[in-house]
Amino acid sequence: MTIRVVLADDQALLRAAFRMLIDAAEDMTVVGEAADGAEAARLARSARADVILMDIRMPGMDGLAATRLISADEDLAGVKVLILTTFENDEYVAEALRAGASGFLGKGMAPDELLDAIRTVAAGESLLSPAATRSLITAFVAHPEGPAPAFARPGVLDPLTERERDIVALVGTGLTNQEIADRFAVSPFTVKTHVNRAMAKLGARDRAQLVIAAYESGLVQVRTRVQ
Repeated sequence: MTIRVVLADDQALLRAAFRMLIDAAEDMTVVGEAADGAEAARLARSARADVILMDIRMPGMDGLAATRLISADEDLAGVKVLILTTFENDEYVAEALRAGASGFLGKGMAPDELLDAIRTVAAGESLLSPAATRSLITAFVAHPEGPAPAFARPGVLDPLTERERDIVALVGTGLTNQEIADRFAVSPFTVKTHVNRAMAKLGARDRAQLVIAAYESGLVQVRTRVQ
């Protein structure tokens, strides 16, 4: 199966570089380019995209607004948004995660990292490294003036089993399935099964939103702020 990718960035030269790299891969192809968020949202539907490589800062509708629009459309539930950013500087990244982004990638990534990231989110996984998770979530909880939390309602965690709660808490700290599996002496597949069940019970779109759920519900708390 060929992964259909839409490039959303206001820099034409950068889009051209990404197109050359992606089109050279055997398992993916660029099916559209957008210079702003509104066009990216349109192409998500018309180009039947699997993954949108989305810059945040664009003229008109930015990548954050476009991510919200795409994630809120039930007809586009299969479209994954991969945000392009710099973790240490982009104050909007945490809001993009809340809006439904499936992953984050620095613009200084190596070519192979970009291709692997596209494959990861296209497969339904989230691209959240431990360092990125801790940094993003710290910024997220430090700005309560954002949109109303989706997972802060009383009893939101009640449907989870004790093991699912434990695993969601570890997902919230940025551990991978393998790292969680090592802690519980189980297989990564077993952890993935628990993660998928927890997402279904909580109504989380993907692993990224499971991280948000862990913090908004109070299951995990940030003790120190990442500088």
